[in-house]
Amino acid sequence: MEIFLQELQHIEGDSGLLDFCRKRFLHGVPKMFYKNEDAYYEFRKRIAEKFNISFHEVYITGSAKLGFSPLKRKYFDYESDVDVAIISLKLFDRFMETIREYQMSLRESRRAVSYKELYMYHGFLEYTAIGWIRPDKLPFSFRVTELRDDWFEFFKSISYGNSEIGNYKISAGVFKTYDHFERYTYSGVILLKKLLDIEREENDKTV
Repeated sequence: MEIFLQELQHIEGDSGLLDFCRKRFLHGVPKMFYKNEDAYYEFRKRIAEKFNISFHEVYITGSAKLGFSPLKRKYFDYESDVDVAIISLKLFDRFMETIREYQMSLRESRRAVSYKELYMYHGFLEYTAIGWIRPDKLPFSFRVTELRDDWFEFFKSISYGNSEIGNYKISAGVFKTYDHFERYTYSGVILLKKLLDIEREENDKTV
């Protein structure tokens, strides 16, 4: 992790940051499947078959990919979630059709939604606007009726030792395209770089 942070700290320019993002965050086999690529394939295939997409549209991201969280400065452990990014326009559109029906029912006042649920739903729509569907951000009333069995129960069924992933909880979301996934990941790299620059400036002041 320290080598990773030092490398990022010394990168200058947008092109260098983008290359770093692609090499470290997007490219390659996740740390948790190091020297076990067959298991990684089987894990991706398991999810792909469930949602009728291609296996190469399933990615592991976050600390499970790197082996640590550079933002939290914490190594991946059994308290960490395995974050799965599904990149599929077909699945994204499938979800959005369900969301459209939900939105129409709200518009036509056929659903009673609390302020808390409405606030949560607006947060969900903010992610959707950048091309990322996060079912965990959906209001409880929506999640139970449309997504619990088909989404949450599935990922629960392959968590905690019930799949190639091992004894971890799996969380997942759907990106509209690879470009949306890359842009979101790159924005995280930019934020991390800014925080490192601030740290370096503060350290320079104390020297």
